Amino acid sequence: MDSEQEYKKLIEAALFMSPNALSLSEIGAATGIASPGIIERLVSQLITEYDGRDTSLRIMAISGKYMFSLKDEYVSKVSSLAAGPDLSKGALRILAYISKNEDILQSDLVKYFGTSTYEYMKELADKEFVESHKYKRSKKIATTPKFREYFSV
Repeated sequence: MDSEQEYKKLIEAALFMSPNALSLSEIGAATGIASPGIIERLVSQLITEYDGRDTSLRIMAISGKYMFSLKDEYVSKVSSLAAGPDLSKGALRILAYISKNEDILQSDLVKYFGTSTYEYMKELADKEFVESHKYKRSKKIATTPKFREYFSV
């Protein structure tokens, strides 16, 4: 069997099993493929292959990471079965507020939501849905490209 085909199967398996998007280095660690260039080429080939297949699945890139997803026309039909983004209710509430008020100060979030904001902000930053930049004695908070791609906004 062609070793490139075997590598593609390993990459597919890694993407399928992972609950999160994977970077090239994470794919390499999971599959044993040492060259990031080979991984990138094979992932690119897989993306093209899945886009051309008569299937509901696709491989999508999110901020330099890759994951399996559904093609847009199937998302609304089966989205009720999805477990959700694996965020706590409080973090989702704060994320929604941030998305409507880009570049909001963290100190304003704490005034509005209370001190639990710090815990939720860590959760959102760990999931790479928000980023912060120092601003005077606080931080300005904004959503990331990963947030916009993940939630299709």
